[in-house]
Amino acid sequence: MEKFFKLKQNGTTVSTEVVAGITTFFAMAYIIFVNPAMLSLTGMPSGAVFLATIIASAVGTLIMGLFANVPYAQAPGMGLNAFFTFTVCFGLGFSWQQALGMVFLCGIINVIITVTKLRKLIIKSIPSSLQSAIGGGIGIFIAYIGIKNAGLLQFTSDPGKNLVLGDGTVISNSSAVPALVYFNSKAVILALIGIALIFILLILKIRGAIVLSIVGTTIIGILMGVVDLSTVGTTSSLSTSFTELKETFGVALGNKGILSFFDDPSKIPLILMTIFAFSLSDTFDTIGTFIGTGKRTGIFDEADEKALQEGKGFKSKMDKALFADSIATSIGAIVGTSNTTTYVESAAGIAAGGRTGLTAVVTALLFIGSMFLAPFVNIVPTQATAPALIAVGIMILASFKDIKWDDLEVAIPAFFAAIFMAFCYSISYGIAAGFIFYCMVKIFTGKAKEVSPVLWVATGLFILNFVILALKF
Repeated sequence: MEKFFKLKQNGTTVSTEVVAGITTFFAMAYIIFVNPAMLSLTGMPSGAVFLATIIASAVGTLIMGLFANVPYAQAPGMGLNAFFTFTVCFGLGFSWQQALGMVFLCGIINVIITVTKLRKLIIKSIPSSLQSAIGGGIGIFIAYIGIKNAGLLQFTSDPGKNLVLGDGTVISNSSAVPALVYFNSKAVILALIGIALIFILLILKIRGAIVLSIVGTTIIGILMGVVDLSTVGTTSSLSTSFTELKETFGVALGNKGILSFFDDPSKIPLILMTIFAFSLSDTFDTIGTFIGTGKRTGIFDEADEKALQEGKGFKSKMDKALFADSIATSIGAIVGTSNTTTYVESAAGIAAGGRTGLTAVVTALLFIGSMFLAPFVNIVPTQATAPALIAVGIMILASFKDIKWDDLEVAIPAFFAAIFMAFCYSISYGIAAGFIFYCMVKIFTGKAKEVSPVLWVATGLFILNFVILALKF
């Protein structure tokens, strides 16, 4: 194990990696239950999506750990599953089988651009100031997810300013205003206790502080009655889920999936644009996560960065990690789920000391175990994991110190990259904003030649994507 994962070389131990793997799993275990709830709105069988989510997460994370030897976990992405459901199926009118076919092709495209080094060229083209902004922006994003999951926010929207979809989902415009909730419920009080607990443990430098806070907050939640123990042992039969899996497994490649794209040739341009939107978001979500969490922690060190820029084949960990991420998307589509992507919540495990693929392997094994222990996993409340995300977000904010905020040419693109990432709830949209404003600044200061051709192309693709979405909706 030492030789395979190079633990000493990475300054870690088996126990640290195990704790980190557990931390990452509990920070993202919500996807096991949220993803089926989201995708089942399209008509997909919930039990099948439950298993597909676990299988895609476990396989993708294992590839990341064993092939790339990095502590990142993968699962169907939030945001991407919403795009799958509300835009592709509800908005554009495609069946969920066709949507899975698009996700499969998205994965193949991502494999191609990884093998052909396009992803590498994109990473190399991003200036250091924007890389620091992406890192800090991910810190804001993670902390915001934590604050939101803790239930500390409520939103008020003006009357008549809401769009209610057929499934009951409410979409508010910019009149929606966030505010702090009233501290008059047990759930909110538990979240506050969890936040206090994790920061006390971190300040005192207690080993395993993040995991201890999750466990401690869960126990307190049980005593307070926030955690409902009656759900233990009441989940639907695993055999039923396996039976339902037959309805989604491989359908992406069949007559109702990819092969149906040619039934109506007039829809092919729309299909291609949708696949493009999937791929663009998936690619930059992953790149942003790696840049934001990997370089600062030393997971991708200077030697690895040099190998990324100068090496051929899969010489660097970054190369391998990007390839693992691409493969996972197609695997997920085959079993029956939306885009599988590298989870930003992996930062929780990294903050707990995870530095190698052993962390990812532990997380993957826990995903497999969750297939049988879902009721026990489900008792860990979001109020217990949310404080961990807030703490990790604060740690990652340190990337902002490398930005020259007194230089507006640097500060403007950095600001929009970081702020849009959190407020738009999308890593890729934050990167898009940063790219667009960076190019604008360079144009109007007469320094357009400093912008990499790859960055020009990426920026143009982002703008094209926004135009297409605006015209369609």
